[in-house]
Amino acid sequence: MKKIIVFLFICTILLLSKNNDKFIIPSDSIRFRILANSNTNSDQDIKWQINHDIIPIIDDILKESTTLDDARFKINTNMYNLEKVVNRYTNKYTINYGMNYFPKKEYDGVVYPDGNYESLVITLGDGLGDNWWCVLFPPLCLLDAEDNNTGNIEYKSYVKEVIEKFE
Repeated sequence: MKKIIVFLFICTILLLSKNNDKFIIPSDSIRFRILANSNTNSDQDIKWQINHDIIPIIDDILKESTTLDDARFKINTNMYNLEKVVNRYTNKYTINYGMNYFPKKEYDGVVYPDGNYESLVITLGDGLGDNWWCVLFPPLCLLDAEDNNTGNIEYKSYVKEVIEKFE
């Protein structure tokens, strides 16, 4: 009987979440941000090239992480690998993992307040250009690869994707 109740509870939560297309970043998360040096085409191209090369490395680093502490450890112990990627494009940058400022952001009707968030931030040059950001852990968002130049981010919930597979 307990198993049935738990199963029905989970199904109810999943069905309710199916109707909610809004994505809320969990409070226990690690964000990721790349700030371009400027908004010139060449600086924005460098940002996107670094993003393109670094995301598979980060995915590989964090693919087995199931806890926030494990993700923190893996990020900290792999900073050299991230620096190697950025060094291919520029030697004027900083990489900071810790509490970093994020400005207010509105996406898909959800407002994410400004503030300091646990994050990995790569600042290229002066860091005055448009940025790209996502959530590293839990891996709840992915960049829409077809929309790189607009800076729009498509958030995908893995729970939602599982539900949609069984529809």
